[in-house]
Amino acid sequence: MKNKTIKDYSITKEDFELIYHKKYDMYQTKFSAFDQLGAYYKSENYISHTDGKRNWFEKMYQLVKNHTIKSKWNLISNVTNRSYLNVLDIGCGTGDFLKYGIQKLAVNGVGVEPNKTARGIAQSKKMDVFISIDEMPAEKFDVITLWHVLEHVTDLNVYFQFFKEHLNKYGTLIIAVPNFKSYDAKHYKQHWAAWDVPRHLWHFSKTSIKQLAEEHQFKLIHIKPMYFDSFYVSLLSEEYKTGSKNLIKAFCIGLLSNLKGFFSKEYSSHIYILKK
Repeated sequence: MKNKTIKDYSITKEDFELIYHKKYDMYQTKFSAFDQLGAYYKSENYISHTDGKRNWFEKMYQLVKNHTIKSKWNLISNVTNRSYLNVLDIGCGTGDFLKYGIQKLAVNGVGVEPNKTARGIAQSKKMDVFISIDEMPAEKFDVITLWHVLEHVTDLNVYFQFFKEHLNKYGTLIIAVPNFKSYDAKHYKQHWAAWDVPRHLWHFSKTSIKQLAEEHQFKLIHIKPMYFDSFYVSLLSEEYKTGSKNLIKAFCIGLLSNLKGFFSKEYSSHIYILKK
């Protein structure tokens, strides 16, 4: 594969180069001004940093989020088989995932969220949220989750080392990331919303996660699709490509992506379950 140039359609309209790493079957966004990266998140439309319900799109997002939160906790219950859990959610956003676990399932939940606005909302929901993993105490967790977060971090090796040090002996690591080999990615090409440069610094395939897991002594136990992601990404991709979300067309592309994924096993996003 070749390097490619992708535009930041959502905020700055700047172009960024993606560097392909053959060993990992992975792209890396060429970006070095990490001290300025926070500016690329400053937008009222960056929906994961708000609990906004200003329009039909945000209302639908929040509705689907509530459904997927329950699905995520069901997944955690199935892969851990434990009644009490100590859980760290990295990139916890406004904290609704942790809030559900703490209030409904009586887990001990802790979050990490660098964005000040999102962190403030999460803390208002009565939970402990740290600014970064560097501020975390020397605590062990049964489960560490990153729901669409690993693609944002500056140094993958630093994070995998953190996972090793902060997971219990039989702990579970759950990583959800977009998949650039999905049908919706191939259909929308440079307009695929999940490129989301420069906020997404890494762009993964299944090979990427498998390789990273092996290098850091993790076992990849299972890969699960995230069915709703193809619809959400297709809506944004339609807007980037045409100027309108084109609800019906986006729904059709999202559905087709899931149908093709059933045979190719390449969905819009995957959840990876890893064990120490």
